Amino acid sequence: MTVKSMKFGAIDIGTNAARLLVGEVEHEGGHSFVKKISYTRVPLRLGEEVFEDGKISKKKTEDFVKTIQAFKLISEIFDVKQLRAVATSAMREATNSKKIIEKILEESGVEIEVISGDVEAELIFSTFFLLDFDKTLPFLVIDVGGGSTEVSVFESGERIASKSFEIGTIRLLKGKVKNDVWSNIHEWIAEHVDLNSPHKIFGTGGNINKVHKIVGVGQMEPVSLEKMKDLRVKLGSLTLIQREDEYQLKPDRADVILPALDIYIYILDELKSTELIVPKIGLSDGMIYQMYLDSTKN
Repeated sequence: MTVKSMKFGAIDIGTNAARLLVGEVEHEGGHSFVKKISYTRVPLRLGEEVFEDGKISKKKTEDFVKTIQAFKLISEIFDVKQLRAVATSAMREATNSKKIIEKILEESGVEIEVISGDVEAELIFSTFFLLDFDKTLPFLVIDVGGGSTEVSVFESGERIASKSFEIGTIRLLKGKVKNDVWSNIHEWIAEHVDLNSPHKIFGTGGNINKVHKIVGVGQMEPVSLEKMKDLRVKLGSLTLIQREDEYQLKPDRADVILPALDIYIYILDELKSTELIVPKIGLSDGMIYQMYLDSTKN
């Protein structure tokens, strides 16, 4: 089997949902890219309990185990060479995460790594360098999740600053965001970003991918801040059911899309930027690319 045709499975256990991406790395016209073969998403919502009670309940743990077992079976159907599972913000904070990880390993054979915000950011950025844009020019990446938001600054192709803030969609919905987080973001940007120098701004995460689709712009075509603010007003005037119906949103997307927009809009305003590029790549893509790179070394 050639490296090119190897399939890899990436399980991303987020605060709002757990996802399985089965993919492979392909090469075309001098560029490499992660080809998505299968994508499965389960709205586990671990953060709802973790940010409220500090731990994951017995019922949620059972759902968690079944989800990973299902992901393992799907991976086997696609004959993946390697399966990697990582967990982010909610599992970092759950007091019983170690016990749950042991239970999942015992019942599914899948070992879950709880990764830091820095490692999460590194994995996301590994695939950014596959994108066709001038990496020597300054750019920023904003990744909004359910429990945390990562902001990273790049100059001359190097990451010069990165910060994980304890603000995310589920955390905001639960009222578990500290008041000083917004001012912390403001101060950090003032310290680490030269606002007089133009930066390309990229947004990653399920919510901004959905916003990109709703607004109806093309692949790698920027979404304007004005359109994001207009959408925020429109969505905010609707009930959850109306949002689901009018914008074809799943129930677990219809509520979190508003706080996600609030975070992106706030950061874009702070950056004095008028638009955001949505490359539609994320943690799972980075995991697959990393597994591919590791497999080429052997």
